Amino acid sequence: MASKAVYSHRDPMLKKRDDFEDILEERRNSSDLRYALKCYTPVVYKGISPCKADALTNMVLQSSHLHYVISQVSKETGRAVDDVQDEASAILEEMAQRLQLSTIRFFAFTLSKVFKTLFRSICVNEEGIQRLQQAIQEHPVVLLPSHRSYMDFLLMSYLLYTYDLALPVIAAGMDFMGMKFVGEMLRMSGAFFIRRSFGGDKLYWAVFSEYVKTMLKNGYAPVEFFLEGTRSRTSKSLTPKLGLLNIVMDPFFKGEVFDMSLVPVSISYERILEESLYAREMLGVPKPKESTSGLFKARKVLSQNYGSIHVYFGQPVSLRSLAEGRVNRSQFSLVPRHIPKRPSEEIQNFVNDSAYMLVRAQEENMVLKPWVLLASLLLQNHHQSQAPGQKPGMALDELTERVVWLRDLSRQYGAFLHWPDHRAPSDVVSSSLSLHPGLVKISEGRVQLALELAGGDVGPKESRSADTTPEEELLSRAVIVLSCASYRNQALHVFLRPALLALAIHAAASTKKQEVFYSFSFLRNMFSNEFILVPGATVQDFEEACYLLVKTGALQITQQEVLVTERGHRTIVFLTSMLDPFLQGYQVVCRFLCEEATEELTEKQFIPSIRRFIIKHLLAGRLRYTEVLSSDLQKNALAALLRLGAVQKLKGVDQGTLKVNTVMVNSLEDTLGGKLPTQKVVVARL
Repeated sequence: MASKAVYSHRDPMLKKRDDFEDILEERRNSSDLRYALKCYTPVVYKGISPCKADALTNMVLQSSHLHYVISQVSKETGRAVDDVQDEASAILEEMAQRLQLSTIRFFAFTLSKVFKTLFRSICVNEEGIQRLQQAIQEHPVVLLPSHRSYMDFLLMSYLLYTYDLALPVIAAGMDFMGMKFVGEMLRMSGAFFIRRSFGGDKLYWAVFSEYVKTMLKNGYAPVEFFLEGTRSRTSKSLTPKLGLLNIVMDPFFKGEVFDMSLVPVSISYERILEESLYAREMLGVPKPKESTSGLFKARKVLSQNYGSIHVYFGQPVSLRSLAEGRVNRSQFSLVPRHIPKRPSEEIQNFVNDSAYMLVRAQEENMVLKPWVLLASLLLQNHHQSQAPGQKPGMALDELTERVVWLRDLSRQYGAFLHWPDHRAPSDVVSSSLSLHPGLVKISEGRVQLALELAGGDVGPKESRSADTTPEEELLSRAVIVLSCASYRNQALHVFLRPALLALAIHAAASTKKQEVFYSFSFLRNMFSNEFILVPGATVQDFEEACYLLVKTGALQITQQEVLVTERGHRTIVFLTSMLDPFLQGYQVVCRFLCEEATEELTEKQFIPSIRRFIIKHLLAGRLRYTEVLSSDLQKNALAALLRLGAVQKLKGVDQGTLKVNTVMVNSLEDTLGGKLPTQKVVVARL
C-alpha cells in the first residue's frame, strides 16, 4: 500500500468546490413577465453576429463533405444526384432547429411559474457560470449535462437565459417530434431532432454530422447533448455513447478550429419527477408515448413538492490540452477534409477515454442530499428485516444515528454532500422523509418503506383488494423498492471502489493482498457495464479503495495482507450490502441462462423470459432482493456476459439468437457466488 504522501493530492476530502446561489429567490420577489421580456444580449464566440437558421442549412447543403457523400450514394444506388440532394434537404428540414427569441421568452415566463411551484430552490454555482461565459467568447463550446429527467434540457436553456449566456442548440430524440405543439416549441427553443439510430444510412449520418459541425465551427451557439445518450432510469451514470462526441471533436482533429471547450454539467434532483414512471418501465410497463396530452395529464405533479435542484457547471476542459501527446493530428492532413474517414484506433481510444473522464467529472460534482443516504440505509434494513422474526423498519433515533455515521463516512470519501449542518440531525432526517411520502412511512416511531401503500404484504389483509394476485403485489412492492434504489444509486460513485474491495475481501480465497487484488479485478471487470469504471484503471481503482478504507480505519494493509479491523466491520458490512443486489442479479442471470435458456432464445425474448423466471423464484422465497427484477440490471448482466464471450449473439439466419456457453456461465456464477455469508473475515485487533 502506497504511503499517504503519494495519495494526498488525490484525497477526495481536499476537493475544492464552488458555492451555490438559489436563482428562484429573485424569481419569487420580482415580476416573471419583466424577467421574460428583459434585455437579452449574450456574449458570443469572438463577438460574431449569429447567422440565421436558414443561412445555416444552406451552408450545410453546400458543403463539400455533403456533396461528396451525395455523389457516392448516387453512384452506389443508381439514383440521380438531384434525387439524393432532395433527400438530404428533406432530412435537414426534419432535423434542423429554428431558435427564436420569442419562444425562449415564452418558456422563460412559463418555466418560472412551473419551477416556483415544483421546487423549493434551484441552486447554481455562479463561478461555473463565469467560467462558461469566458469559454464561450474564446472557443466553440460543447455542453455535456447529466441526464436524469426530461426537465434537464429545459432547465439548461432557462439557466443560460437567466445568466445572459448564449442559448444552446440541443440534440433531442425524434420521439419529441410526435408531441404536436410541444415538438415545434422545442424546435424553436433550440432543439434539433435526431433519429435514435441510423445504422448504415450514409446520407443521414453525413447530413447530421455536417449540421452539428457547421454550428460548432461557426460559433453559432454552444452545442448541447447528453453523453449518456438517453435518460438514466436508475440514476446511475450510463456508459457514454461516442457518436456525437466523435462528431464534435472532428473539426479540432482536422485543424478547422484551434481549440474547443467541453463543459460537464451535473444536475442533481432531490426528488425526480419521473421516479415511479422509471420504476414501472424497468418492471416491463411500457414507457408512455411522448404526447402533448400526456404532458397536460402530468399537471398533477404541480401539486407536489420536489425539493431542490443543484446544477454544477464543471471546469471547461480544453480539447487541445486533452489531446496533447495523445493524438497525432498530422494523419488528418493525408486525406482531403471533405472525404469521410473512419476514425483510427488511436482516435477511438482517445474519444472513449475522454468520454469516461467527462462522465466521471459529472459524477464527482453531483450533489447528494440527505435522502440519498437515508434511502441507502432503509433499503439495506428492508432486505435484512425480511428474515423471520425481524420487526419491519427501523426506529427513528436509530436511523438518525446511522445516517450521521454515513454522512461522516461519505464526506471522508469525498462526497459532494448538501447537509445543513446548522440544523439538528433529527430535523434533517424528518424533513427529508417528509419529501417522499410515497416511498416511506413512519409508524409508532419506526421508519419503513411504504410497501403496504403499494398493495404490499405489510399492512392489514382487509386493506388489500381481494382479486390482487401475488404477482401483482410483488410488482407493486417492486415499484417502491426500485424507486428507493434509484436514490441510493446516486451515491454509488462515492462508495463503488471501496465497496468492490469489500466484496473482494469476502470473496478472496485468503487475506493475501494478491488474492484480494485478483478478486477485485474479476468483480470490477464483471461490473464494468453496470458502473462507470474507466477502462485500464484497475490498479488505480484498487489503490484508491485501499487508501480510503485504510484512511477511515476499516482496513490494515501490510506488504502481503489485507486485514479488516474491529471497528471496520460496520463499514465493510455497509459496503458489501450496497452491492449485494447487483451481485445476486448477475448470479440470477447466469442461473437462468444455464437452466432455462432454450436453443431458440433471442435477445428480444431475454427480458420477458428472465422476468418470469425471477418472479417465480421471488414468490417462492428463493431470492432476497426485489431489485433483481430491474430490466436495466438484467440487460447490463447480459452485456457483460456477451463481452466476456460466455454468451454469443448469432448472425445470419438466426440473427439475435443467444448461444450460451453453459460451462463458462456456470463458472462465472460460481465465482460470483464466492462471497459466502459464512466466510470468516480475519480481524486485526487495533
